[in-house]
Amino acid sequence: MRLPDSNLLQAFWSALASAPRAALLLDYDGTLAPFHRDPARARPYPGVDGLLERLGRLPGDRLVIVSGRALDDLLPLLRLDVQPEFWGCHGRERRLPDGRYSFTPLPDAAQQALTEAEGWTATVAAPGGHVERKPGSLAFHWRGLTPEDQRALERELEQRFARLAQADTLEWHPFDGGIELRAPGCDKGRAVRQVLDELGDRASVAYLGDDHTDEDAFAALRGRGLGVLVRPRWRATAADLWLRPPEGLRAFLARWADVRERRR
Repeated sequence: MRLPDSNLLQAFWSALASAPRAALLLDYDGTLAPFHRDPARARPYPGVDGLLERLGRLPGDRLVIVSGRALDDLLPLLRLDVQPEFWGCHGRERRLPDGRYSFTPLPDAAQQALTEAEGWTATVAAPGGHVERKPGSLAFHWRGLTPEDQRALERELEQRFARLAQADTLEWHPFDGGIELRAPGCDKGRAVRQVLDELGDRASVAYLGDDHTDEDAFAALRGRGLGVLVRPRWRATAADLWLRPPEGLRAFLARWADVRERRR
């Protein structure tokens, strides 16, 4: 089991202290906030809002939230006075701190396949699951169901996906608590690469995430920043470090703020 490497982390803090530019990228569900069966009630861990306020006020630095959620669902959950940059729907949506919004459209065939898959709603709802509709994807949630019901629902959805017209226009992505049908072309790694390109060289960058959907971000950051897995139990990952929430998360965010505030 890999634990946080104190030497690697200390080297990162030293580099962050002298970096002319810095960006902290954070997943939301499972990272900043514990999972909740009702996604609309998944609020950040205690103390995290205040730390994000500190980070958002660092002059010249970038605070970026990268989520699989649609931005319309995510924005109400972070009640901050200082607005970060947001990427939603695994990089398909982007909202800058000044409110400018952009969206990467999906192919018509993928949209048609998603519309057909919406017909599975009753099947998912029957055992107590729910469907999350997003621009560019559908997420089928079964968190809170019995293991037997979860397995049965997953098998049923796999069979339906195999019969779906134009199924090759969508990708099947498991996540912690369900599966998502997603139009290809956008993932969290895309958001990371875009931010890295905009920052240029000599920037200190870290990405914190918990789920398998964050592995694209960890891979995109490899060799150019610090990937941090945030979850109660370790799993195999491309991240460089592992932290347990909420204590490890709060300590990391506070240390980042301390280091960058001393540069003023």
